[in-house]
Amino acid sequence: MPQINVLPKNIAEKIAAGEVVERPASVIKEIIENAIDAGVTDITVEIRSGGILYMRVTDNGCGIEREQVPTAFLRHATSKIVKEDDLDAINTLGFRGEALAAISAVSKVELITRREGDEAGTRYVIEGGEEKTFEEIGCEAGTTIIVRDLFFNTPARMKFLKKDTSEGNVIADIVEKIALSHPEISVHFIRDYKPLINTSGDGKMESAIYSVLGREFASTLIKAEGELKGVVVEGFICKPVHCRPKRTGQYFFLNGRLVRNTTIMSALEAAYKNSVMVGKFPACVLCVTVNPATVDVNVHPAKTEVRFSDEKAVFDAVYFAVKNAINQGDQRPQITMKAPPSYKTFDKMTAEEYKQSVIPYAKEGEKEKVSFEYPVHIEPPVNSIVFENARLSEKSREPEKTEENVKKQNIVTETVDVNIEPTEKIEEDEIDVILIGEAFATYIVVQKGDSIFFIDKHASHERIIFEQLKKTQKSECQQLLLPITVKLSSQQYNSVIEAGELLLKSGFEVDDFGNNTVIVRGVPSALVDEDISGIFYEVAENLSLNSGVEIERLEDIYHTVACKAAIKAGYRTSDAEKLKLAKVVLSRDDIFYCPHGRPVAFEIKKRELEKQFGRIQ
Repeated sequence: MPQINVLPKNIAEKIAAGEVVERPASVIKEIIENAIDAGVTDITVEIRSGGILYMRVTDNGCGIEREQVPTAFLRHATSKIVKEDDLDAINTLGFRGEALAAISAVSKVELITRREGDEAGTRYVIEGGEEKTFEEIGCEAGTTIIVRDLFFNTPARMKFLKKDTSEGNVIADIVEKIALSHPEISVHFIRDYKPLINTSGDGKMESAIYSVLGREFASTLIKAEGELKGVVVEGFICKPVHCRPKRTGQYFFLNGRLVRNTTIMSALEAAYKNSVMVGKFPACVLCVTVNPATVDVNVHPAKTEVRFSDEKAVFDAVYFAVKNAINQGDQRPQITMKAPPSYKTFDKMTAEEYKQSVIPYAKEGEKEKVSFEYPVHIEPPVNSIVFENARLSEKSREPEKTEENVKKQNIVTETVDVNIEPTEKIEEDEIDVILIGEAFATYIVVQKGDSIFFIDKHASHERIIFEQLKKTQKSECQQLLLPITVKLSSQQYNSVIEAGELLLKSGFEVDDFGNNTVIVRGVPSALVDEDISGIFYEVAENLSLNSGVEIERLEDIYHTVACKAAIKAGYRTSDAEKLKLAKVVLSRDDIFYCPHGRPVAFEIKKRELEKQFGRIQ
């Protein structure tokens, strides 16, 4: 192992030193980075109580020589810098020589280490900067550092820490990013005795992404790689169709170090321009490698911000690597057609089937009755506008819609009230709306008075469902015949476990399966035929991003449910359904925008049309 030296004052003063221990995650980050510099192939991180009471990092690195152990805990003691010129070419993650000194000053630290070939190891205990024990011990080759009672001697700093769960989530996020940036290292994370992260260490980035971020995230990615002017870029980016509403899925690593850098981020997003909706952001895991002499990592105490001597070279390398990946790897989404579901008509139902189909959705205190126009499949009230099944095969292209043809095609319709309370029921004669037709199987065209309205049926239906859910504060839960397992990130997983009652209230029944995985046993009734795994992944992401009050988090879930349950653009609907939806939209004052903020209808006055045709001036 290289000699550990105390830096001369003239070198130490050139390092932008700062306090490195802000929270438990700071401790874990510094210790792991030192372990990686020691040449490890296996790291195990264990925490309890969010890391405040107990943290342990075990590695199989080179270990520390016995005589060097006390020196390692001195300020500005490092084996990675000897002379001033070394600051211009830093190849290691750690280099300041502050980590162990800062950690031991505010906690109780126990270090156990042995070099390969030594007969015995060393145990060193230091508390609040004071040495307590220095002795020989039998142990495996490598280093184990145990940190207990963080900030035990600085209680004023304890009040700035968050709850154990929140602090643990930040640590999990750090460990995840370390695992992503070093796929050649097998990383294990144990939280309150539960193993959460296990990577294979096979050196393949896709394996690390799959293990850490899950199958759903990994399935949206395409490979990106390239080299320009000495800057090497490799990693994975998401397909444009899978871009996200926030930048939380962006992971940037520079020479193996997690960084925040606007140059790399701007290059990534510039490459996606004209390929992604406004307001959406690409997800990625990108590793950038540059000559250490061309980058300054001594900008921030946490070493997460860097400066480049040639920013344009880095921008261009990232931009062209991502742009080429999009052009070559992104393809038009493939649509897998499902066989249309079979519906049983009333005369073919058994008494028990009829009871199971109708009774669960009857409102309490109301007389149970169902009227049919055509063969019908009862849907829950949350999605009470029932549309013709949009997944009909190509054979069922619309002929003339006579009653006989409708029955032959087994079109699913029902005469229902569209999310309107009995006191607000709208009779057809009360609103003078004339159906003109539909454009592009998406926009309903109707005439009301001296105006023509174009109504987006998905956006309007989504808003109607959303408002009903907000009003009832309840969503019916439908048990799944085959429960679904969903792999989540650590932050998503913990958010879901904490929000169990909230999810149940919104119609999701979820059980903990361990290892960042949950089992979805029940979903809101309106989502039974949808992509449950993808929808729940989105719900989990929203929960992890929104830690606000319950009603805000509940509305986030209602938003997702409403969006997925609403009729989709391009789905065919009957004339009766178009007219019913138009009447609801034009009669209510709370349906102007969908939950995304898009307008649900546009109006064209008769006078404006007459101007266009020259009838009036």
